[in-house]
Formats: sequence, structure tokens, C-alpha cells
Amino acid sequence: MRSARRLRELALTAPRSLHHHLHHHHHPQRSAGVVGAAFCRGQSRSGVEEGPDRIRAAGLLDRLQQRGCAVKDYGNLVFDDVVEPSGGGGLRSVAAVGGANRRLSEAMKAVKEDGHTAVMLGGDHSLAIGSIHGHAAAVGQLSVVWVDAHADINTPLTTYTGNFHGQPMSFLLHELQSKVPVLPNFSWVKPCVSAKDLVYIGLRDVDPAEHYILKMLGVKVFSISEVDRLGIARVMEETCDYLTARGKKPVHLSYDVDAIDPSVTPATGTPVVGGLTYREGVYITEHLCGTGLLSAVDLVEVNPLLAKTDQDVQSTVNTAVDLLLGCFGRLREGNHPADYSLPEP
Repeated sequence: MRSARRLRELALTAPRSLHHHLHHHHHPQRSAGVVGAAFCRGQSRSGVEEGPDRIRAAGLLDRLQQRGCAVKDYGNLVFDDVVEPSGGGGLRSVAAVGGANRRLSEAMKAVKEDGHTAVMLGGDHSLAIGSIHGHAAAVGQLSVVWVDAHADINTPLTTYTGNFHGQPMSFLLHELQSKVPVLPNFSWVKPCVSAKDLVYIGLRDVDPAEHYILKMLGVKVFSISEVDRLGIARVMEETCDYLTARGKKPVHLSYDVDAIDPSVTPATGTPVVGGLTYREGVYITEHLCGTGLLSAVDLVEVNPLLAKTDQDVQSTVNTAVDLLLGCFGRLREGNHPADYSLPEP
């Protein structure tokens, strides 16, 4: 008991750098509520529905528990087979995407109401509609950190591909409500995020309409060029300062594995060269964990069928696991300070 008190006294009298280190890395007991969303119809390539089971098979749940994290696995959601209406206006699988996200929204709300940090394993990134919607339904106003090579903020009227995994943010932002048409199975979606509460990290492949939307709304963006210029530590400090300037809201981290360079995460649907390094990618999760505000996380777009080799699959899946472990306090420098007590003088 005295050694624990002594450690606290040391922290209080230590220089700021040590004080920050001790404070930043000491976390209370966390619990993870894991929801699998094995859904692929927000884009056109099969395989991404295997993501949740591959990430579990790589040891996510056991490794969270070894970290002292309580884990409840809610299993994989079951999605209805939906008959698509004719004349979808070039949009793919409208009713299926709307229905799946409604189910996911209800599931994420339940996980949050059970008191967990919610983890959504995708599936494609269209699932962020339901994940963020359900999170907000449970806790109220959110901050969103979107880590991705792509902005995913096309509207159904600006999309080039018709794929919903390039559109989820447009359904969630209050400021874009008037730009999103009425669609089958989407009437339940109510915007729940303000543009000023959104930060992008890692963008490097943005459509012209998305550029326009981001500028028009004044969204905070750290493109990959900004990461190069500032360094990831500065990017994360500025991200958190920006988001907490208007009060400390719960943070929803929506993480697409294609944010990471495809040399590290090649098993994904829309890889773009020149991405975040493994170290930068993991640092983002560690830093957000250290704020104590991280309330839910999506990990999406792992597609084992698009890998050339088993090693490519393993690299992608293992990186996904490491990103999630970083969200729950895993440190790369070794044991947790709380695991050690200083000897008495």
C-alpha cells in the first residue's frame, strides 16, 4: 500500500515529462464488448465478411484478457436477406446496407448500455453508419476520429461507384442532412455528429466532391502529407486538443485498415500506397486510449480473399489485432507501471 502511495507521490513531484508518462499510461480496468458485423455489401468485393472471425482467430479476445481487460463477445450479427428495390439510381445494395446498419446500431447501443467500450469488427466501412449511430444513441454527443486512406464522405448523389463504404459520414453529419436523399431502409438514420467534432487522419485518396465537402464544412483533416510534416505525435496532440476544446465528449474511433500502408496491411479492398507505418498506426490507438475518452472503435475492411499469400493475410489480421490492443492499453515499452511497485527505502 505504501509503495503505491509512494509511486503517486513520485508522480506528483516528478518533472512534467515523467508526470505525463505516468498519468498517460495508468488506466482503470476496462471492458470490451465485441460485436462482429460480417457484412460485405457496402462494396463490391467478397471476402471482407470474413474479417470478424479472422480477427478473433488471431487471438484478439485472449490477448485482451491477458491485458487484464474484461471481454464480452456478442458474436456476429445475423443480417436479413433483403430484396433490393428496382431502379436504385446507381447505388448498390441500398436496402441491404440500410437494414444491416439498423441492426448494428441497435447492437452497439446495447453494448454501450451494458457499460463496455464497444468494438465493432467489420465488414466494410459502410457499417460505420450503424456503429456511430448506435453509439450516439446510447451516450449522446460524440467526437469521431476517422483513420482511413479515404474520406468516405461522398453523398448518394456524388458517389462515383455507388458503393456505400465510400459514403457513411454523409449520413451521420448534421450539416449534410439536406444533401442526402430519402432511401429505402434508411429512414431510421438520424444525423448524430457535428462537423466540428470530426477529425480525419491519414487521407491520401479523396474524390473531388469529397474535397469540396470537407472544405465547405471546415472539417479538421490531417492528410498523410500532414502526418509527414508534423509527425504522428504532434498530429495526435493537435487532434485531441481540437476535439476537447469544446468539452470532453466520448470518442468513437473508426479505423479502416487501408489507412496503414499496403506493405503492412495488403489484405484490403482499396489499398493506396504511401500510408501510415505500423508504428504510426498503433501510436494513434495508444494515444487515444491514454485520453480516457475512447468509448467505441470500428476495425473494418480486412479482406483475406484479396491477399496474394497467407503471409499477407496474417500481416493484415495481426496488425488489426495490434491496433485494437492499443485501444485497450497495451504498451510497446513493456510492463504496465501498475504491475510494479517500488521497494521501500
